[in-house]
Formats: sequence, C-alpha cells, structure tokens
Amino acid sequence: MTVSLITPPALEPVSLDEAKAHLRLTGSDDDDYLSALIVAARLHVETSIRRVLIDQTWRVWRDDWPADGLVELSVGPVRSIAEIVVYDADCVPGTLAPIAWQLDAASVPARLKLLGTGPTPGRPLNGIEIDVVAGFGPSGVSVPQPLRLAITMLVARWYEHREGAALGVVPSSIADAFEALIAPHRVVRLR
Repeated sequence: MTVSLITPPALEPVSLDEAKAHLRLTGSDDDDYLSALIVAARLHVETSIRRVLIDQTWRVWRDDWPADGLVELSVGPVRSIAEIVVYDADCVPGTLAPIAWQLDAASVPARLKLLGTGPTPGRPLNGIEIDVVAGFGPSGVSVPQPLRLAITMLVARWYEHREGAALGVVPSSIADAFEALIAPHRVVRLR
C-alpha cells in the first residue's frame, strides 16, 4: 500500500503570531525563517505521533481489495473518505458509491469496510485509489493543546540555537518535556 499527500494543510497548528508572541518578537525580519521552523516542527510532531494535525487529503493506493474487504488506513486520524476510485482494464476511473463501503474512523488505525464485493481493478498495480481526509480538524484550535505546545517548544529551541540545531531532532534539553507532551497522542504499532 502506497500513501501520498494530495492536499497539504491550509494552515499550521501554530500561527506565526503565536510563535512570535512565545519568543517575544515584534519585528518581521525573521518571519520567513519562523514560518519554516513552524512547518518543520509540525512535521516532526506528526512523524513522532504517526498522525497528522491539521486536515489534509492523502491518497492510499492499493493493487486489489483484501479478501475480507477490510482496509486499514495508515494515515490518521481519519475524518472522512473523500472518494474511492477503481480503474478498469482500460484505465478508466470509476467512483465507488458511498453505499458500497463503511468507514470506522474510531479505530486506530481507521478501517474501511467494503460492503459486498467491490469492483475488481483492471490494472495490476495501484488500481484502487482511496482519498482520505485526515487531521484533528481544519484549524489549530482543533489540535490538542499539548501538541501545539510541543511545536512551540521546538520552534523556540531551533530559533534560539541556530548554530547547532538540527531540524527534525529533538534537543536533549527539551526531550523529556517534548515526549511528555506528545506521548498521549502517539500511535503505537504492536505488530
């Protein structure tokens, strides 16, 4: 199963103004740099918890339907299914009607159940496309506050320690606090 981002989040869970207030900055000289740090921090949090924060659309490709018709969706938290497309032998896409499937967004990972037998994809690779809307919501207000605080902490650390900070690495001086903030939201795989 291949997964790819189709539509990125429209905004970040922590705004530039919030980051500047946290850092007590008033000028705009470093706005571009701070914006890049916010994106990097969000991506680090998302990678750490194995979930996305702000609503975004991801495409899940499958070669065929599982025998039991149950598809686990690796991106989450899933809010909805935007569309399911199955390609026929001539590579013509056909949309699967919502009555042909059911979404269990409460499970982790979320599950999609095919009701009955779905159309067999005509192309041997990536014949099924499932577009998933995932995230805690459309704005930063929807994102749990501890995750927003973790982003703010990373932005502040990376901004204040530019010379030795590696983006994507949680510095040891804040690692314990960072881990405590994200731990309740982390998806753990037991397989």
